[in-house]
Amino acid sequence: MFSTYLELGFDHILDFKGYDHILFVIVLCAVYKVSEWKKILILVTAFTIGHSITLAMSALNVVSFNAKIIEFLIPLTILITALYNVVETKKNHLNVNANYLMALFFGFIHGLGFSNYFKALLGQEESVVMPLLAFNLGVELGQLIIVALTMIAAYIFMNILKVKQREWILFVSGAAAGVAYILLMEAKIW
Repeated sequence: MFSTYLELGFDHILDFKGYDHILFVIVLCAVYKVSEWKKILILVTAFTIGHSITLAMSALNVVSFNAKIIEFLIPLTILITALYNVVETKKNHLNVNANYLMALFFGFIHGLGFSNYFKALLGQEESVVMPLLAFNLGVELGQLIIVALTMIAAYIFMNILKVKQREWILFVSGAAAGVAYILLMEAKIW
């Protein structure tokens, strides 16, 4: 059972049908260089804490939100993060603590997005604790792959192809903002 939920969590985060979560992690990490791995680790941990809390709370029926609202808020988190990256890049300054808080807060929203899928998987399980732990670990493993691939791409572009960090951030954030805008326009929250 543990391995099944671990695999389901892993597959869920890496499923291109749910590319909004992948895109959020990419845009969140876009402002960092590989040499800033400690900052990336803190950032990913903040996001993990956020989405783990709301995933658990939702799975245990402590909180409940309309899925349509969450599906609107997720691309909004991508858009806000992308715009934040652009603004901070223009100022040649990144408020790292604000970035961590944003990751934590937006993690709450993404956890609610994960919870809809997770609750559908649970079915008639007697206990949610083990499936919840396994699913969340699977999500984290998949998320680490996304972070690693993002950092490899950043390294190739900035160190091998000699793209300036500012241009890298603007490109990734601009692309993410464009996709997020389309997702927002497609959202049916009314």
